[in-house]
Amino acid sequence: MASENKPYFMGLDFIVDTTVLAPRVETELLARTSILILGEFHERKHLLIDMCCGSGNLACALAAASPDATVLAADLTDDAVRVARLNVERLGFAARVTVLQGDLFSALAHQGPEGRCTMVVCNPPYISTGKLLGESAHLLVNEPREAFDGGPYGISIQQRLVKEAPIYLREGGYLLFEFGLGQDRQVRSLLSRSGVFELVKFALDDDGNPRVAVARFVGHNP
Repeated sequence: MASENKPYFMGLDFIVDTTVLAPRVETELLARTSILILGEFHERKHLLIDMCCGSGNLACALAAASPDATVLAADLTDDAVRVARLNVERLGFAARVTVLQGDLFSALAHQGPEGRCTMVVCNPPYISTGKLLGESAHLLVNEPREAFDGGPYGISIQQRLVKEAPIYLREGGYLLFEFGLGQDRQVRSLLSRSGVFELVKFALDDDGNPRVAVARFVGHNP
C-alpha cells in the first residue's frame, strides 16, 4: 500500500511511496506551461496524454485546470500505475483520467487516440545511466531507477517521444516535456531533425535555465 506521504503539486496532495517518483516542485513549470497553452485554444474539450505519469501528478493537474478535458495517462511499472490510479480516484478525477500500463505509447493500444490529441506531456527520466552509477546514485535510495535512468546520454525517452508522439497528435497540437540541465541543445536538435515539430520555445526555470520544451506538431512529412 502507498504510504501517507502527501507531497503537494499544483495545489493538489498526492499519496506516494518509495516505488514511484515523488512530484517535484520544478515539474510545476511543465504543468503551468501546459495549462497556459491549453488556455489559448478556443475549444475546451481536449484529449490529452501524460506519458511517464508516475504518481499521476501531471495528469491530475491538467484535469483540474481543464474541467472538460479527458486524459490518458501511462507508465511502465505496476507500482506507478497502482499509485497513479489511487491518486486519480481519491482526487475525484476517475471519470476523466484513465491510467494505463505499457512501454510508452504501446499503453494506448485499443484506446483510439491516434490523430486526436491536443497535447502530449511528459516528465521523462533524463539522467544518464553513468551518472546514476556515480554522482547521482543518491537519487536511487528512496525512488526507483525507472524514474531517473534516461539511457547512455540521458535522452533515450525524449528520442522516442519525438518519434512516436506525432501518431497521436492532431495538426497544431503540442508536445511538451521536461529535460535536464544542459540538455537543451540536444533537445533542439531532436526536434529540428524530426521534420514534423516546430520548437515554439523553451520554458525557463527561476534561474533562467531552459527546462521544458514546447513544440507544435505541424503535420507529417509528405
